[in-house]
Amino acid sequence: MAIKLGMLRVFRTVAEQGTLAGAADALGRTPSALSMMLAQLEEELGAPLFETDRKNRLTPLGELVLAESTNATDTFDRSQEAIRRYVSSTAGTVRIVTVPSATVTMLPERISAFSQQHPLVRLEISDADSRSVRRRIRLEEADIGIVTTTPDAPEEGSVVLQDDLGIVFRQGGEISQKIRAGKQPSWSFARLEPFIGNALCALVENATVREVLANCTLEARNTTALLSFVREGLGATILPEGAIAHQSEEIGFARPCDPVAQRQLRMIRNPDRRLSPVAEEFWRCCQNAWQNA
Repeated sequence: MAIKLGMLRVFRTVAEQGTLAGAADALGRTPSALSMMLAQLEEELGAPLFETDRKNRLTPLGELVLAESTNATDTFDRSQEAIRRYVSSTAGTVRIVTVPSATVTMLPERISAFSQQHPLVRLEISDADSRSVRRRIRLEEADIGIVTTTPDAPEEGSVVLQDDLGIVFRQGGEISQKIRAGKQPSWSFARLEPFIGNALCALVENATVREVLANCTLEARNTTALLSFVREGLGATILPEGAIAHQSEEIGFARPCDPVAQRQLRMIRNPDRRLSPVAEEFWRCCQNAWQNA
């Protein structure tokens, strides 16, 4: 008789629970059935896995088999889940992790277009900074990631949006007064009001921006929160122009040219994993929207 995955799963559960009764409850089987399967495994191995009949202390062989059982069952479960996701081609789930600014610029329009064509597909959206997005894609915790880069950054993924960065401010403050007076927008305007830091500031190659970012006392990651802070008069910040497209007239946008700063949104995926058909379709939808823009 060969060692079977079911044996390893039973042994792992008994070892983790410490009793046959506990393992039986966890697996929905009878203690006698588990005892028989453990006996078969020990017979196949030719040595006991537990020090006593109480199943609460492992032999040295048991410790080794537990480690291998954990690895084998976890690997099987991950593979099984990947297969399930792939075959759910018409009513599956697409897991998307994105930088926050994408959720108020390019994603709503892309989701709307995709959902009209695939109304049964579930989209799970979560946000994180670019480093965390890359990590979650690498660990297969999401299917598609959207990260922020600059146009001159190393080739990565597929570009889905490019727009200008600028200073977002509340109307009526010193920045808006400068603009009304006809002053050319400059990154030096960031000194005129309290500054609210965020990750996009690092994309601007300007000494003033680096200075105010280093000295700011308020920082946020979420674009909605940043806009709320600006609206409340807590200060100015740096965001892409698209982030204020649907904001009230009390928020303004200044596009400095010293230098012009742009950001790109790029979709990324795990190169070692094939996307499910519905995830592949969402990928193509976002690509096509950018190419036809």
